[in-house]
Amino acid sequence: MAYIELGDAAKAYRSAYRTERMKPETIWKRSSELMANGEVAGRIEELRAPVVEAVQLTLEKHLNTLAELRDKAEALEQMSAAINAEGLRGKAAGFYVQKQEITGRDGGPVMLSTPVIDLGKLTDEELEVYGELTEKIRN
Repeated sequence: MAYIELGDAAKAYRSAYRTERMKPETIWKRSSELMANGEVAGRIEELRAPVVEAVQLTLEKHLNTLAELRDKAEALEQMSAAINAEGLRGKAAGFYVQKQEITGRDGGPVMLSTPVIDLGKLTDEELEVYGELTEKIRN
């Protein structure tokens, strides 16, 4: 529940456990371990589901809103805005697909590498930022 309220695993861990004598690195590690626990992750998803569903933007809602904006723009004789809204409806519906080919050096394949981060060398502030970024990626 603390995680749902705070949106930050380390802060939630601090509020749920006695951490006065713990190092920030330990708090971050233990909170990360909890977030990786399947039962914890499942419960968080279960608690989030109603909220996510309530604010879910559907394609139908999006297309209807753009149609309303188009109609309002037409009524005001703002044809550029009306055309733009209709174009956005077409893009959202998948009528216009922009394709791009991305290549690596000299037209070869794009080489991807996963950075290796030594968490032991990070400051407390860097660890906190790293934790926040990791959390955003997971969501």
